[in-house]
Amino acid sequence: MFKKSDLSVAVITSIFILSGCNSSDSDSKSGSTAPNGKWTTGDLHVHSIQSDDAQRDLKDVLDYSFDQYGLDWVFLTNHLRDSTRDHRGSDIAEGPIPFSVGMEKYEVPFTQMAQLVGHYEEKTIFSAFEWDMPTHEHFNIAILGEDPQSIDSLKAIQQFEYYFTDRDPAMFNPEDVSQWDEQGERAFTTHEDALKALAWLQANYPTSSFGLINHPSRYSDSYVISDFREFNDIAPDVVFSLEGMMGGQMEPDRGSYMEPYTEEFLPYRSYGGADYIIAQVGGQWDALLGEGRRIWNFANSDYHFKTNDGLYSSGYRPGEYAKNHLWVPENAEEGVKGLLQSLRSGKSFSTYGDIINALDFNVSNQNSTAYMGSDLNVSQGEEVTITIRFKSPESNNYEYEVGSGQTGGMKPFVHHVDLIAGDVYQKAEPGTPEYDQATNPTTKVIARFTQDDWTVDDEGFATMTFSFTAEKDQYFRLRGTNLAPNTPYQTDENGNPLPDELVNIDDHQSRFNAINDRNYYDLWFYSNPIFVVISE
Repeated sequence: MFKKSDLSVAVITSIFILSGCNSSDSDSKSGSTAPNGKWTTGDLHVHSIQSDDAQRDLKDVLDYSFDQYGLDWVFLTNHLRDSTRDHRGSDIAEGPIPFSVGMEKYEVPFTQMAQLVGHYEEKTIFSAFEWDMPTHEHFNIAILGEDPQSIDSLKAIQQFEYYFTDRDPAMFNPEDVSQWDEQGERAFTTHEDALKALAWLQANYPTSSFGLINHPSRYSDSYVISDFREFNDIAPDVVFSLEGMMGGQMEPDRGSYMEPYTEEFLPYRSYGGADYIIAQVGGQWDALLGEGRRIWNFANSDYHFKTNDGLYSSGYRPGEYAKNHLWVPENAEEGVKGLLQSLRSGKSFSTYGDIINALDFNVSNQNSTAYMGSDLNVSQGEEVTITIRFKSPESNNYEYEVGSGQTGGMKPFVHHVDLIAGDVYQKAEPGTPEYDQATNPTTKVIARFTQDDWTVDDEGFATMTFSFTAEKDQYFRLRGTNLAPNTPYQTDENGNPLPDELVNIDDHQSRFNAINDRNYYDLWFYSNPIFVVISE
């Protein structure tokens, strides 16, 4: 299973359709949907040089995000640790300082001033942070408050860092520390302390904060399924998302998933670039959805740098490879508040390599239609129809050679789309065996669509339908790929992704190219689910 594959340029170009077009598709946000609003694209996990392991200044990060790759919104998520550099990479004279203080002094003023003078117009930039969750893994948190990025909301982030990290109290304003000590206690060591942090967010910012479980299976000791249930139970309005399509895709170990390449650690590998949590049909994500938990999947860059010093590679730039396509209703609030409402709704899908750039996935009966993230209430025995409509762009951002700035004129395509369904049953109770159950045995691929099953209209949209009789509460989700079943080293006979292989080549440029080829050879998209609920 772990044989090294030889993905040469000749091989990869034979897999893809070459269009000869080097520009990105101008119709990337089109698609048909009934409600009023618009599709947007963005990234929830982006670092700049203020993180000690990142190498690109803030202007460079934002220029790539918006000017080159056309994203609509970006959440900056530098590490909530000691900070030694400003947004340009210069050493902080009084450093180290808490990053929450560095955010207030450097990151937010830069982004606000840039937009004030006309840069990144009509784009949304928000400063969140990546927290080292006690006894677990990295966890992104955004605290908007009543007035996002105001003094009050930035102070709330500093309060969080004081309470839930081991920063020295002397690094904060003494008056703030005195006030915070009166309001609560510090907690930054145990699993219970992690829960206290989430409970604090739920109590103080239930509608104006959210948390994202980052690269969940990167390490074997990071999380178990009961952790996800517990997080969601304690902070249901805050913990509604996981990074099932993680960044770090330019690492030799795809996604930076570096546990041993042995059978024992198969759940901690990446599969088609995705976490096993979402890649396994009937796995942990399906176990959570099977309880009716509204927990959504997202794809991010986790950008630190693409390549550095000609020696190392890390992740693609924001918008270059991973994208979240998020529906923002016409009546949503302005700016980041509207984005948070939209993220919470679950009406989104996520892609690698722009395999698709438009998706209309809905479930309907005679009376109404439900879209991703929502419910369709039906009567038992009622006929229900699922409609899937998607489009791929004329080209994506495949680059050869890596670092040349030359795109390869590659046109992505979809080999097949899987319709996945699972039963919805009673939510598991803490302390029961079900609370530790990491599978949903009812979940299956109930239909597979290829080009023989869909029709393509004049605009390039492929459409297919599936009808069934509603007998029980269920959810439905999609995945799609450019790979056929039984593709050597990539998919099994049922079309499921296989564990990604290590790219281990001594020559640095050759290794960068092989990693990039590996990733563009193996493209996937995942939708968020729709729930069909039998009315009483």
